[in-house]
Amino acid sequence: MRRLVVSAITAAALLASVTACGSDADEPGDGAGGTTKVKVGAIPIVDVAPLHLGISKGFFAEQNIEVEVVNTTGGAAAVPGVVNGEFDFAFGNVVSLIVARSQKIPLKAIAEGNSSTGEQGKDFGGIVVPADSPITSASELAGKTVAVNNLKNIGDTTVRASIRKAGGDPSGVKFVELPFPDMPAAVNGKRVDAAWIVEPFFTVAQDQGAKVIASNFVDTAPNLTIAAYFTTEKTVQQKADLTKRFTAAIEKSLAYAQENPAEARAALLTYTQIDPAVAEKITLPGWSGQINRDSVQTMADLMLADGLISEKVDIAELLP
Repeated sequence: MRRLVVSAITAAALLASVTACGSDADEPGDGAGGTTKVKVGAIPIVDVAPLHLGISKGFFAEQNIEVEVVNTTGGAAAVPGVVNGEFDFAFGNVVSLIVARSQKIPLKAIAEGNSSTGEQGKDFGGIVVPADSPITSASELAGKTVAVNNLKNIGDTTVRASIRKAGGDPSGVKFVELPFPDMPAAVNGKRVDAAWIVEPFFTVAQDQGAKVIASNFVDTAPNLTIAAYFTTEKTVQQKADLTKRFTAAIEKSLAYAQENPAEARAALLTYTQIDPAVAEKITLPGWSGQINRDSVQTMADLMLADGLISEKVDIAELLP
């Protein structure tokens, strides 16, 4: 996967492109009864089930929006995709968005993407170790090798938070980059000492004997907001009606998924390769429909402490 952190040169190019891409007015039909076609960048994981469910339930059609979902690999692709006009909106974790804002890229979150369940040991991801590992606590990860899907991202940031909360020192941890699908085998084969992993691979790893030693999202902040749907400030300002309608549709989708988990699980089978039996077992993330501002500030503070950003970010500029 591409790295999250955008280089200074790339950031400057993206910033310059903001004024060059997109129209200066709403798309034809916006606010006039016509249907607006939009492209939404989203990684094909459990987290975005509400988006796909909302499309199938007609929530976007109710807002006269036709959605084309374009699969991404994560924030590293979603951020430039939105800025360059490849996507009208996208799903990305809050670390990606905070890094972008720290580099003066004018992104704006418009709705929650997903959140931690807030329950220790019952979240949709966590830190796992091999079945016979002597490690029983995150505090014991000092000096160990821990797999994350992207370096300098939400994984290593929240794993460090777990280590600190357990009384350990995260400075000596060696983080290695590994795609989520490869993590269960890497843990089972003891090629890493531990891994931060999310569903459905979290369940797969446990089915293979992996032990959960910490719920890193829960350790980081109560009801941590993990991701958000976002766009550019230019889109918010110049396509205000479209943004309002898209936000209404995705918020209705989030609420429906939260209230109808069986339908959310069924939606997974339409855009992922998850085994139906696994889909029935996995822990779904929270879709509260509300961005937890305090938790986003906590994440920004941790990122500053860990050196992912060089100066304090005003999250009010990022959040709706």
